[in-house]
Amino acid sequence: MATSTIDEFLAHLQVERQMSAHTLDAYRRDLDALQGWSAAQSLQVVDLQTEQLRGFVAAEHRRGLSPKSLQRRLSACRSFYAWLLKQGRIAASPAAAIRAPKAPRKLPQVLDPDEAKALVEVPTDAPLGLRDRALLELFYSSGLRLSELCGLHWRDLDLADALVHVTGKGNKQRSVPLGSHARAALAEWRRSTGAGNDAPVFPGRDGPITPRAVQLRLRKLAQQQGLFKRVHPHLLRHSFASHILESSGDLRGVQELLGHADIATTQIYTHLDYQHLARVYDDAHPRAKRKR
Repeated sequence: MATSTIDEFLAHLQVERQMSAHTLDAYRRDLDALQGWSAAQSLQVVDLQTEQLRGFVAAEHRRGLSPKSLQRRLSACRSFYAWLLKQGRIAASPAAAIRAPKAPRKLPQVLDPDEAKALVEVPTDAPLGLRDRALLELFYSSGLRLSELCGLHWRDLDLADALVHVTGKGNKQRSVPLGSHARAALAEWRRSTGAGNDAPVFPGRDGPITPRAVQLRLRKLAQQQGLFKRVHPHLLRHSFASHILESSGDLRGVQELLGHADIATTQIYTHLDYQHLARVYDDAHPRAKRKR
């Protein structure tokens, strides 16, 4: 019974919430863990009370799950029980009063502007050079998620008005500006392919390029360009956000560009900016400079 109920919930997320396959897999793993623990206790998932669900979280913690993983697992449980409550299958959510342990928030690594410039300016005369240049310029220019970039078709790009239209998490649509270098690189890449509006911007062997192919290519290009940091697609998104915030100070604007539903997600980039602000303060304030 429990498994079929979980399947119903996941189908609801897929059809009505239009969640990505990656997110659905994460929800399934979390709820399968809950189902496995409940079965071991001779309990039904739909019958769990708050103390029993708290016991599940404690057991997962003893098993070695990190606070961040526990937060995600409990978030899946909250969504599941909220759906059951809305369906009238339970009288109250056992997850409502449970709080997961706080996880230390890691600051994302970023490239500095010189490193970002060195990365995106890959030679265009190499095999796939035009594609690689367009891909890297677009990543850094617009701060897209990997899934958003892989899913782009030419109809989503408005090169005349320098905009890219994307559908992000939760099927939310937004328009993001294209920088002049990205627009030029994309225009040159399209001319070389003669692709129509319905074609993927970055084709793979069978349809759009896959996220894994982009990850591997980016790693190789970073090494070729002399960067020895761990370069991955989200690093360019982090760098985009940090550099925009450093120059503008407009947190709300960065939130809109990134497509974050909650500004608290965007606020992590304010911490990245502290070092820059400290340098500005040290250079500008007459009482801040150290005596030589």
